[in-house]
Amino acid sequence: MKTIAAFNIKGGVGKTSTAVNLAFLASKQGYRTLVWDLDPQGASSYYFRIKPKIKGSSKNLVAGQLDLDDLIKGTDFEGLDLLPADFSFRNLDLILDGKKKPTERLHKLLAPLKHNYDLIFLDCPPTISLLSEAIFEAADVLLSPVIPTTLSQRTLEQLKAFLHDKKLKKLKLMPFFSMVDKRKKMHLDIMLTLPVQHPEILATYIPYASDIERMGSERMPLAAFSKNSARSVQAYQALWQEISRAMSL
Repeated sequence: MKTIAAFNIKGGVGKTSTAVNLAFLASKQGYRTLVWDLDPQGASSYYFRIKPKIKGSSKNLVAGQLDLDDLIKGTDFEGLDLLPADFSFRNLDLILDGKKKPTERLHKLLAPLKHNYDLIFLDCPPTISLLSEAIFEAADVLLSPVIPTTLSQRTLEQLKAFLHDKKLKKLKLMPFFSMVDKRKKMHLDIMLTLPVQHPEILATYIPYASDIERMGSERMPLAAFSKNSARSVQAYQALWQEISRAMSL
């Protein structure tokens, strides 16, 4: 079982669309796939038409009084399940802070699922916190969407510095450009210069496109309602292929 976290310190960069669309493509390839919506806003849960609420509380979940397997919901798509968000997730940092070895809690919660799933995607809230440290400990890959702007460039540098300080050698960081508008000179310039400074940036980029925004009204992954010939669908397909190769899936 591999765990892939969609994460960025900054919000509004395409984390949820990354988790939802790549999980859908993985399931279409036959991988038993789970999305865990860790963001209390519940965007992934909304996209899959599942009420963002779990039975019990995040406190009971972290304490081991709830079994993750009992909280998982099936989606409308074969081979793709969801662990829905809950508004109580906003308190996860405080709950983890009261536990021994708090950064290992998420990994322990996920471990029993290894017989049921090939891939787990974590849709993460935008913050550096105790929860994000637990996510970094649990994940094999950290997918980080980066809008080609100065502020997003800065958050990538902050994230890399944090991971270096924590000595997370097992975690593989995979940044990629998101919400790219090639009509903007700044986007083009940063897409040329930033990979020189950060060679781990993936070659595939996700364009700024209206059909990606339509996911909110369609409430389903992009490839489930848009034609395969659509530029944004092809971009996510290419991104998943690049990630799959890097992970040796």
